[in-house]
Amino acid sequence: MAFSNLEKAMALIIGLDIAAPGFSRSAAKAAVRAIGPLATRAAPAIAGFSPVATGTALGLGALATPPGQQLLDLAEERGRMDRVRFEQALTDLTRVTIPKAKKRTKSKFNQMVSVGMKTVKASTSYGKKGTISNSKKAFKVVTTTASKILKGGKTAKSGITRKLGLAMRRYR
Repeated sequence: MAFSNLEKAMALIIGLDIAAPGFSRSAAKAAVRAIGPLATRAAPAIAGFSPVATGTALGLGALATPPGQQLLDLAEERGRMDRVRFEQALTDLTRVTIPKAKKRTKSKFNQMVSVGMKTVKASTSYGKKGTISNSKKAFKVVTTTASKILKGGKTAKSGITRKLGLAMRRYR
């Protein structure tokens, strides 16, 4: 039967190398029996010499008992729950909530210009239907008409500016 990691660690603290090949359990028992009487006489001196070693030995001895094993199980469960809570908090912190973009509303002037350009494109005033041959000139007429309508001006009597004025009045 192989030695457990705990047995190997405890033997190393005592000063036995039980991990060496050929070292049997019966040889380990014999070595512990031989060291036992020496350890009982030297324990107070060792405890005074190294408080860390004393605390380690007492802790290992206490954890080997059934209540110590229950304590280890509780600590393991607590550690698991703490890791779960930590990971949850980490995901909550790193989660970026992107707000929905609010659709920008067009101003009245921009709505009027859009309708005006569609009207120009549908007419034959600045090129054949569906195309605009002189876009700068057409845009100038549309923007001036939209500005005029917004200021409360009258619509023209005839021509493309009349069509634009009638189309844009709905957005005033």
